[in-house]
Parts: sequence; structure tokens; C-alpha cells
Amino acid sequence: MNTKIRFLLLAVVCSWGMAKAQLGADKEVFTKADSLRGSLNKNRTWWDVLHYSIGVTPDFTQRTIKGKEDIQFKVLRPGKTMQIDLQEPMQLTKAYLGDTKLTYKREGNVYWIDIPMNLVKGSRHKLALAYEGSPKIAKRAPWDGGWIFQKDEKGRPWMTVACQGLGASVWYPCKDHQSDEPDNGATMLITAPDTLVAVANGRLISSKSYSPGNLTWRWEVKNPINNYNLVPYIGKYVNFTDTLMGEKGKLDLSYWVLDNNLNKAKEQFKQAKTMLRAFEYWMGPYPFYEDGYKLVESPHLGMEHQSAVAYGNKYQNGYLGRDLSGSGWGLKWDFIIVHESGHEWFANSITSKDLADMWIHEGFTNYSETLFTEYVFGKQAGNEYNYGTRRGIRNDKPIIGPYGVNKEGSGDMYPKSGNMLHSIRHAMNDDEKFREMLRFLGKKFYHQTVTTEDIQQVVSQYFGSSVEKIFDQYLRATQIPVFEYTVSADQRTLSYRYTNCVDGFNLPIFLNTPKGGLLLGPESNKWNTKQLKPGDLAVFPFKEIEKNYYVVVKAK
Repeated sequence: MNTKIRFLLLAVVCSWGMAKAQLGADKEVFTKADSLRGSLNKNRTWWDVLHYSIGVTPDFTQRTIKGKEDIQFKVLRPGKTMQIDLQEPMQLTKAYLGDTKLTYKREGNVYWIDIPMNLVKGSRHKLALAYEGSPKIAKRAPWDGGWIFQKDEKGRPWMTVACQGLGASVWYPCKDHQSDEPDNGATMLITAPDTLVAVANGRLISSKSYSPGNLTWRWEVKNPINNYNLVPYIGKYVNFTDTLMGEKGKLDLSYWVLDNNLNKAKEQFKQAKTMLRAFEYWMGPYPFYEDGYKLVESPHLGMEHQSAVAYGNKYQNGYLGRDLSGSGWGLKWDFIIVHESGHEWFANSITSKDLADMWIHEGFTNYSETLFTEYVFGKQAGNEYNYGTRRGIRNDKPIIGPYGVNKEGSGDMYPKSGNMLHSIRHAMNDDEKFREMLRFLGKKFYHQTVTTEDIQQVVSQYFGSSVEKIFDQYLRATQIPVFEYTVSADQRTLSYRYTNCVDGFNLPIFLNTPKGGLLLGPESNKWNTKQLKPGDLAVFPFKEIEKNYYVVVKAK
């Protein structure tokens, strides 16, 4: 969510070289460290993470953390060196495989751990690690990322982490790559002063005292979970609960908020049930019934932490009280509850393998805001909200970033990708089929990591033809397509085409007119013609094209 908030505040303007006017070419220079962080090399691919068990004890005064961790993994092929990511200045202090003490050496943010024995393909093992240090402190969470040591309004300690993009290795050792989620979930053991409460993902199993003045809180996640989603929250929390009878039965709802905000939370969080019903309707069952759904008050604005969504919108509608769409509809619901929870479907259940494809997270979740608005207030409201979000589009650089270096593309991945999906939906002219597509995506890629090509294949299947060029236009290029049209002098022939677009761009335009539906199939830089009947031109809603499709309409 560090990227999403930067877009929403419109505070970051990046320069991005374009080699051509069509598909963008990345000009940045990347280092070996970028490749180690963002690529799957031989020291990562021979083993598959099955489970993380993370123990952490923060020291609020010293701003340090100390912990132990077990990584259960499966051997996929022979390997003698294991890459474990842990960002400086954090330090690895011990490493064991079973009873065998392991040697290791550091290279920047990576530890190379030597495996002295031959591990059999298919065998399972436990890597035991100890770590400590002063983690990077987030100066402006969640935008820059890191550990957060803060005080609440009453001066009491309040701690958590926000690390999307930056990576979970900013505070605990792991295979820090989105493609490898722990198949069997994770356990978090958080030791904190007994005057505070520790919350994490999944379900609370126990809270026990192992040393005077401290409690250790044990939380367990049953489902696969991305590294950056595993976070502790420590503060003066109180809890209240509810349930929702959803598509898969009873879903447990749990809310953890600072004690002085309990009454406000009980009122504001009523929106969560409406949101869950809307998203189950459009996108299928909530993906983590086994772990439940939680909102946890956080000292930063928000993040999509799986089954423990961070909430910091100050108990008001809109985005900190503002309507980012300018349509008026964005002030009728709480942006953080809706947007961050939408990520449970796209980002948490369906996760991009590479950060370059982060649009899969943010584009579909941005569009979930439109779907929610439509579900509650009607289709016209949804259309108006979606159209309003375009004012955040910069068209500064391609939405898909460079692969293998842990680098995302433009912040346009939010509103521009959302408008691409809205355009595709209108071109399909079949809302039920579009809904079926979203639900099929959720079912086909349930708890999986994917690529842009995976998503493109399914969208093409439901669209009825390939959307490759549509994806190229909106995800890999920066210009806005122009729908040009001209009418013959006798008003009997309509000619139209796309310009300012990638070669082969072929987004259909469906127009609803008083005389019935009309499907236009403009091609890139090629005039198409349609014969008109008397009176046809007067009822063509050309002005509506720009509202429902992310194109510019221009009469020649």
C-alpha cells in the first residue's frame, strides 16, 4: 500500500524515459542487489517455503527488535546454498538445520547460508534462525515502509510494521519474493509488556506469560500468506466481534481498536458487513474463512494485511474525509475499509509473482471501489465514481514495471487499471458475464501467485477475443487512445478509428441508443465505416463514450 497512497496523495512525480511513443522502455539502471532481491535464482528455487513461525520481541525505548524463527521448507532439487533475505542493519545471529549449526556470510541485504549435507528431493526440513537489531524506521508510514514505534493520543506505546514493496526482510529473515508464499500458513509469537495487547494475522491461540511483566501472544494463520502481509500490532487494544452469514457459512468478524476509540469504531465498522456482502456478490466468497476477517486500528493510514487489515482512516468516510473521485460518491463510505479489504481478493488471495505486475493487486482493487459504489448506490453512481477517479491518472510511465528487480511501475496502476477494467466491462456489454469472470478469477487462482499473462488469458476467454492489445495500451503505454469519427456530408456514412494508440489496439465501443444497442469495432489508424439511416446521427451518444471508456473522443 505504500505505492497506492503515494498515488492517492498525488505527491510523487516520477521521471520515466520512453524509448518509443508506443510501448515504454525502462531506462533505469539496476544493481546486483536489486536482482538478488527481485529475481528467482538457483539459491532460491531449490527450496519451497511451507511455513513460517516468527517470534519477535520489540523494545519500544531502544527501537530494536529481537526474535527467533523457524522456516519449514521442502526440497525441490539439490542445493548447497540458501539465500535468506534480511535487510541491513538487521543481523542474523544463529542458523541451524536440525541439530547442525550452519555457517553463513553476508552480502548486503542477503545472507548466504551453507548447507553441508545432501538434502533429498521431496524431503522436508526446518531452518531455525535467530535475528536482532535496529530495523529501518518508517518516517512516513506506509509510504516509505519500515517498523513503526509511535505513541497513541494518551502517550502509550503503539507499534507495528508496514513493508509492502520494501519487503518483509526489513524486519525478519525470509525468502523475500512474492512468488513463494508459505503453503501451510504461519505462526506469529509476539512478546510485549503485559499492559499492552498484541494482534497479528489469523486467529488468537493463546496469551501466556513467560517472564515477569510480559505476555507472549500466539496467532496462527491457516492459509498461504504473502511475506509483507505478516505483521504484528502492539498497543492498548480492545476487541469486539460480530459474524456474517456469507457464501461459505459463518464468517467471524473481529475488530481491534484503541480503547479510547471503541465507540467510534463500533459505529464506523458497521460498514464492513455491507462491504463483505458487496464483494462476495461480485468477486466470490471471502478467501480466508479459516482465518476470519479483522480490522485493526493502526498508527498509519492503512494496509491490506491478510485477515488483519490495517485501519487508520480516523473513523470518517472518504479518504481522510476527502472524496478522491470528486464525484460525491466517495464521501458516502469509508475508503480504507473498502479499498484495503478489497485486497483480500486481489493481492492476498490472488498475488502477483513479481512486483512489476502489481497492477493485478491495485487495478482490480481500485475497481472494487466502483463495484461497491454500484452495489450500494446503483450503476450510475458506480459509473460516476469510476469516471471521477481518472483525475488521478498521470500517464507518466508504464504501469507494468521491469521484471526481476523488485520494481513496480507507475502509480497509475490504481485509477488507470481500474478504468481499463471498466472499459472492458462496457465493451462486453454483459454485466453478468463480467461478474462471472471476476468470480472465476477468484476460483481459478484461489490462494495462488500469478502473472499478467495468466490474468490476460482469463479476461480474453470471457471477453470473446484477445485483450492483448488492450492490455498493451493501458498497462505498457502512456498515451490515451483517441476515438476519431467523421460523418459524410449527406450524413449517411459514419467513419471512425483509433489514433494515438499502440498498433492493433481494438477496444470495441458499445453504445446504447434510443434505437437499440450499437457495437462499433474501431481499429488503430484504420478508418471503419457504418451506414446510417435518417435520424441515426441525432441519437448517437458520442459524449457518453468518454464517460464509460478511457478514450478521448474527437470529431474530425
